[in-house]
Amino acid sequence: MDWPGLQAAWQGGAWVALAGPGEQAPPFPDAARLPEGPGVVVGSGGTTGGRRWCLQPYAHLEASARATAAWLEAQDLDPARCLHLNPLPLHHVSGLLPRVRAAQWGSGHLAIAPAVMRDPAALAAAVPIPAGRPAVLSLVPTQLRRLMAEPPGVEWLCQLAVIWVGGAALPPELAASARHHGLRLAPCYGATETAAMVAALAPGAFLAGGEGCGQPLSDVELRLDSATAAVEVRCGRLSPGWLQGDRVVPLATTADGWWRSGDAGRQTSTGLRILGRLDGAISSGGETVFPEQLEVRLMAAAQNAGLPLEALLLLPEADPEWGQRLVALVRPRSGPSVESLIQGLRGCVASWPPAERPRRWVGCPSLTPTATGKWRRSHWQAWLRSLEAG
Repeated sequence: MDWPGLQAAWQGGAWVALAGPGEQAPPFPDAARLPEGPGVVVGSGGTTGGRRWCLQPYAHLEASARATAAWLEAQDLDPARCLHLNPLPLHHVSGLLPRVRAAQWGSGHLAIAPAVMRDPAALAAAVPIPAGRPAVLSLVPTQLRRLMAEPPGVEWLCQLAVIWVGGAALPPELAASARHHGLRLAPCYGATETAAMVAALAPGAFLAGGEGCGQPLSDVELRLDSATAAVEVRCGRLSPGWLQGDRVVPLATTADGWWRSGDAGRQTSTGLRILGRLDGAISSGGETVFPEQLEVRLMAAAQNAGLPLEALLLLPEADPEWGQRLVALVRPRSGPSVESLIQGLRGCVASWPPAERPRRWVGCPSLTPTATGKWRRSHWQAWLRSLEAG
């Protein structure tokens, strides 16, 4: 469904499922089982757990847009004057919200085709930034890295007033390069269940060296579970639940309205920092290890060592002595052999604690994240099992 069709459906009070290309939309339950008012059903998850179809009333999307407007105003930006650039698909919550924001704010909106986003020179020519008008953009780190790899992309990004970066961890070396070029990044955190962004680091704080995802937005409360460090959220735009067959399964919250995410976090001087997925954490030799953090560290180490590493994914496998150990899937850039790349990577981790060092290294020529920069870990775990089974 396109944006005008979605708007028309909402005006008629309907609920609409937004499925991606080749994806089967879920069957809807009886209207009496759905929350009141119009809304959308958006796919959530697909990284470590199974795919879930999350319900979000239109009123929650509007509340999210209002909170983002207040955040922009705190940066001395008038939301109504902004041009909202949008390179993400409508079926992704971070591609849907720019449409809702622009409609609510009365601001401009411009969709950018994926093919243009993959070509920095073409992007700079096809999407000129108007002088005197603040342009804002939401990216995932994969898209940011691709644009920053070429001078036209960096020059284009330098013209933007705000660049929200979310969906995955921002690698330290990419953050350092962005600061060097003066890019106004705003690393952020959110989920489909929260109608997108709930915390964001101000660009000024980022350029001053601030790390993490910043402070919660004006309509959000955040806290960390004392036992697990799980990020917990309380706000008026939490999803009512998700679809399971012909039922709506309510989102699990505490009696006083806190929802526990699947992410572990830590509070820093500049706000929330995400450590990694709790359901992706492993116990290795009595140590809790977050593979996502190690992937960021190793990608940075490989870059510093000049190694041609294109993609990396760390997966757990059972070990009788350690409980679990890590296996590294790697894809080199074209040219060098996998064997020489792995030899170099072994050197990068030689001084790491044993629990954090991969026990095995496997070349994977098809290793690629999703279009939004996330890893389907269960998919690659199955690939590894099939490889071992021959």
